[in-house]
Amino acid sequence: MQIATWNINGVKARLDNLLEWLRSAGPDVCCLQEIKSEDAAFPRGAIEDLGYNVATHGQKGFNGVAVLSKHPFDEVLPRLPGDDADEQARYLEAVISTGEGAVRVASIYLPNGNPPDTEKFTYKLAWMDRLHAHAEATLRLEEAFVMAGDYNIIPEPEDAHDPAAWEGDALFRPDSRGKFRSLLNLGLTDALRACTDAAETYTFWDYQGGAWQKNNGIRIDHLLLSPQAADRLKSCRVDKHTRAWERPSDHVPVVIDLAV
Repeated sequence: MQIATWNINGVKARLDNLLEWLRSAGPDVCCLQEIKSEDAAFPRGAIEDLGYNVATHGQKGFNGVAVLSKHPFDEVLPRLPGDDADEQARYLEAVISTGEGAVRVASIYLPNGNPPDTEKFTYKLAWMDRLHAHAEATLRLEEAFVMAGDYNIIPEPEDAHDPAAWEGDALFRPDSRGKFRSLLNLGLTDALRACTDAAETYTFWDYQGGAWQKNNGIRIDHLLLSPQAADRLKSCRVDKHTRAWERPSDHVPVVIDLAV
């Protein structure tokens, strides 16, 4: 069973790229972030024509997450619990039947948090605390649980082409990275690092400064696995080639393969 995550950076602007990749890669489940679309305006018809069920939690112009699945949804949970006043569409969770059991999948668009001396960073850290609490509660269910998305966290210096350039940035601040480690310490597995320690493995290249051409990238898109999902992990790959397509997202898909 292949499960992917991709910050699409505007589903309408990148729809052709998304459809091309879905046709060629054919993941069973794809978690999208930054769809920048209200639910009613999401181009679900073209995606459903490829055999996917579609669940969205969107808002106009920015943020927004989606889960695409070749299998039916048993449950869909929009919004991250813990703050009823939070109106930003950044979390969507679904339980998906596979015929060989079920898997719980979350599409996560964690706040960027910059500038770090503003309330945006305070919001990021509070959001991560809510994610930690929800993950801890969900792990007690002892299910295969995949937390997939754009975490806006560079976990380690080797996850950046130029770590020094990110010093002080909200993506690389010690407190941000510490909260990411606390998530892992719940018993979650970073799927990519469980499969490879290869250097220069990135998932994001900025549009500015020739970052793609210089391979000046960072790894901020992650799939974190519960023990029950990690036991089924066969492989993880980064579909880097999509960054070279016309009008690309600045992120690329990350795909895991779980044994059924």
